[in-house]
Amino acid sequence: MGLGRSAGAPVRWGIVSTADINRKVIPGAHSSPKVELVGVASRDRGRAEAYARTWEIPRAYGSYEELLADPGVDAVYISLPNTLHCEWSIRAVEAGKHVLCEKPLSRHPEEVEQAFDAADRAGRLLSEAFMYRHNPQTKRLVELVAGGAVGELRLIRSTFSYSLYDAENIRLRTDVEGGALMDVGCYCVSASRFLAGEPERLYGQAWLGETGTDWVFAGTMRFPGDILAMFDCGTALPERDELEAIGSEGSLFLDDPWHCNQPLIELRRGGEVERIEVEPKDSYRLELENLSDAIRGEAELLLGREDALAQARALGALHRSARSGEPVLL
Repeated sequence: MGLGRSAGAPVRWGIVSTADINRKVIPGAHSSPKVELVGVASRDRGRAEAYARTWEIPRAYGSYEELLADPGVDAVYISLPNTLHCEWSIRAVEAGKHVLCEKPLSRHPEEVEQAFDAADRAGRLLSEAFMYRHNPQTKRLVELVAGGAVGELRLIRSTFSYSLYDAENIRLRTDVEGGALMDVGCYCVSASRFLAGEPERLYGQAWLGETGTDWVFAGTMRFPGDILAMFDCGTALPERDELEAIGSEGSLFLDDPWHCNQPLIELRRGGEVERIEVEPKDSYRLELENLSDAIRGEAELLLGREDALAQARALGALHRSARSGEPVLL
């Protein structure tokens, strides 16, 4: 796609908001020769300036609009609340910026369609930031499943949970579509889809906490070929994160499937356990580099319209199922 700048020049990035997730993204941006982090925006200029000093970011903006109006920014990372993801992705691409938007892009497929339509009209790239998908551990897992390491894939089991009881925390607020499924369960849904295809039948159950969001959510999904997936997630549970792909002849177990800080795959087969080690990589850096490379026409975008739209359909279906008490067919 090209930048209209000198060959080899890094892509100039800005960050829309000062959200907590940024602390995981910024180190990878600073360390990558393909990324130049040039600015951060907040609705409070003083906050933006203090944040920029802390994280050694050259420019601070007192509004998101000010950042988007800067011709010295090629791409933006959007880490706003869930309900603002598509709106500001659209504003960003219409302002001429490429966009990496923090997950989940939305649980409303029509919003996702609108965002990608806007990106297409503007000739800009838009990607949903599921960082684990960029990690070599995830790629190796899929290779092992596809290569028949566990025989015929039949069941996927996953979990992601932690403890949070601050009612004012954005993750627990209904007005921004918080809750366990949107915050962490979306990883379980994404990985199940990545391994098995697109679900045909989904069933979800939720326990709503005092803030009105799902503090615990459990779901099942049926995929083509009668592959089943089951997951649980929570904001009111102990810290847990696991993924297991179970086949007719064995299973592949990941103890750190999402953060990938200590990548390791256990192949459990025939009463034995083989430890498959994977080189650690910064997933956040990799997702920034993938979009940067794609902008420059040097790589294919890993996560685009098709994946984001299918993810939104699945999340929306699970929410509808939990509300109605009935399974949803897609």
